[in-house]
Amino acid sequence: MAKSKDPRPVQTPAQKAATQPKLAHLRLNDDQVTEALLACPEWGHVGEAIQRTFIFADFLKAMRFVDKAAAEAERLQHHPDILIRYDKVTMTLSTHDAGGITQKDVDLAKVLDGMA
Repeated sequence: MAKSKDPRPVQTPAQKAATQPKLAHLRLNDDQVTEALLACPEWGHVGEAIQRTFIFADFLKAMRFVDKAAAEAERLQHHPDILIRYDKVTMTLSTHDAGGITQKDVDLAKVLDGMA
């Protein structure tokens, strides 16, 4: 007896990945954010975002940091809100597609900490 064929079309790995929820895009609850920020103690939970103010020796050093951070954010396709005040740079991270904080934000926070 012949086996009946599955009526669903065969998906490529890329198609399967596109239909699966991505863990990095899943919104974290408050407890998960608190736990994740243990690895980023300089960052604070502010509303639906995480935020840190970096302080540099002068304006040029602050701008060099912003330039490096922008290049990395572009590479990751995850762009922070950036506020520059002379020698201070405030980064605010939130995943707009998820409506709040995701693992992508925590991961970018760690990268930015390493650049400072």
